[in-house]
Amino acid sequence: MSHSTSHSLPTVTLDDVRGAQKMLSGVARVTAMEGSRYLSRLAGTPVHLKCENLQRTGSFKLRGAYVRIAGLLPEERAAGVVAASAGNHAQGVALAATLLGVHSTVFMPKGAPLPKISATREYGADVRLHGQVVDETLAAAQQYAADTGAVFIHPFDHPDVIAGQGTVGLEILEQCPEVRTIVVGVGGGGLIAGIATAVKSLRPDVRVVGVQAEGAASYPPSLAAGHPVSVKNPVTMADGIRVGRPGEVPFRIVRHLVDEIRTVSEDALSTALLLCLERAKLVVEPAGASPVAALLAHSGAFEGPVVAVLSGGNVDPVLLQRVLRHGMAAQGRYLAVRLRLTDRPGALATLLGVLTLVDANVLDVSHVRTDPRLGLTEAEVELHLETKGPEHCAEVGRALRDAGYTVID
Repeated sequence: MSHSTSHSLPTVTLDDVRGAQKMLSGVARVTAMEGSRYLSRLAGTPVHLKCENLQRTGSFKLRGAYVRIAGLLPEERAAGVVAASAGNHAQGVALAATLLGVHSTVFMPKGAPLPKISATREYGADVRLHGQVVDETLAAAQQYAADTGAVFIHPFDHPDVIAGQGTVGLEILEQCPEVRTIVVGVGGGGLIAGIATAVKSLRPDVRVVGVQAEGAASYPPSLAAGHPVSVKNPVTMADGIRVGRPGEVPFRIVRHLVDEIRTVSEDALSTALLLCLERAKLVVEPAGASPVAALLAHSGAFEGPVVAVLSGGNVDPVLLQRVLRHGMAAQGRYLAVRLRLTDRPGALATLLGVLTLVDANVLDVSHVRTDPRLGLTEAEVELHLETKGPEHCAEVGRALRDAGYTVID
């Protein structure tokens, strides 16, 4: 694709996105649009979920990667492509390159989840593990590109990638023509820039709202400054949107076309993931759940009908277990409590009897009897409990104190 560039105008057009849509026909799925009665009731307006977690490779990334690689010159294809990613972009590049007959090398951090490493290899990439953090992995991929002539495929900072992601926006307008607000998770900005380009060109009345994790929110300060700025040490469970600096190309588009950027807490992200699993029966990674988190945190703030883009579902099972526990705790359905009791025969059984009376389900018990912090006749017990909500948690705490136990934490 060719693009006219300007510092004052977006560098991706509706024609680019429509061209990408034709290119992706038969390659990327037109993913489902599912209504959510629960979220609709909460928001007071119809809410629909755009299920990019059901896309090939488990996220929207295939769209942009395919369009970018398909646009390479023959000599560039012959040199192969290289990417750096901890997950979704890696898999998107791997499959796109394989479908186009191009050799791909993907650098991933040494600590990347094993399921994501395996999937990337199975899609056809030569996977190389390098570095402990993504910045080190990115430097290795760029050095490989310089040494070999392979084309570096950026995850978001390229017009062709943005045009490919923009096809999500065209599908939304086709599937939900009455839409008034589209809510999108934001990392580097490629997805929301593409969606905004497509949607605002055809329906300027539709609001496009971005969502970032509070600990990795680079767009609010960048928009305030008028240029991309970096957030040092971005921290969030939502690794798909844990990007410390917006891309130059998407930032220009976001600045012109996106109506608003909101932020959400880690509690909201984990609660949203749990909701998607329990209510919508959809496995969504924390980044993919960020639009739902915004709906939960700011209920009633969005004009409907609303479309929330579930951008990906590639969540590591180990992380999923932790996030679900975090989400249950945020909803008052999981309680960890540490207390001291007198170390005598039957003491633990008596404690468990108290918990039985208040209908708390014991998931795990850790019993410490020898520790310098403990008195001669004391023991410390840590309990992980399944509870029924904040009121039940308070009831459990009262029951333990009323029974004479010293609750430490």
